[in-house]
Amino acid sequence: MKNKGLTKEQIAKRCAQDIPNGSYVNLGIGIPTLVSNYIEEKEIFFHSENGIIGSGENPPEEDIDLDLVNVSAEPVTLVEGGVYVNHSESFALVRGGHLDVSVMGSFQVSEKGDLANWITDPKAIPGIGGAMDLAKGAKSVFITMFHTTKEGKSKILKECTFPLTASNVVKKIYTDLAVMEVTKEGLVLKELVPNMTIEEVQELTEAKLIVKDEVLLLQP
Repeated sequence: MKNKGLTKEQIAKRCAQDIPNGSYVNLGIGIPTLVSNYIEEKEIFFHSENGIIGSGENPPEEDIDLDLVNVSAEPVTLVEGGVYVNHSESFALVRGGHLDVSVMGSFQVSEKGDLANWITDPKAIPGIGGAMDLAKGAKSVFITMFHTTKEGKSKILKECTFPLTASNVVKKIYTDLAVMEVTKEGLVLKELVPNMTIEEVQELTEAKLIVKDEVLLLQP
């Protein structure tokens, strides 16, 4: 089934709308790094585990400072009041439970909120980085990802088949097709792209989607 979903930028923009004002937020590699471009009037302090508290949006080309980069090695800016810290202090903030939100990408998410985002082959050399700390250390975990693989297989499953990063941590999932909330009852569909039906998205989702209230149109 061919579908027309949101772009990476639109997924990031929609996720940014749900980040509370005044939050301390970590942005993971990939789509999450785009979130800082769409904060608008909110005062958010973005944390990058390489040692930045107060990472800002991507700078114009003429203002790029190659010594000021995020965890994806992409140039960023430093907001007023932002600081640099060493690696141990950066992870003390993570492990101490001081982050309000961790925005992460993922290979798979289960209907229970299990997260698998660091490896697809158990025989491969481990490279998890700080993902486990961020998944368990933040008060809320938001996932930004495409709904399916390039082959069209669901990435939102009943049970993850890849090695877990952490279990029962995901609160919300933002994809190119939908916004979903992880609850005790299961995965609740909250928003949907205008050009698809609930049934069509369910066909692309292995996990059962629960419809409790009116499903809103997904507008980035």
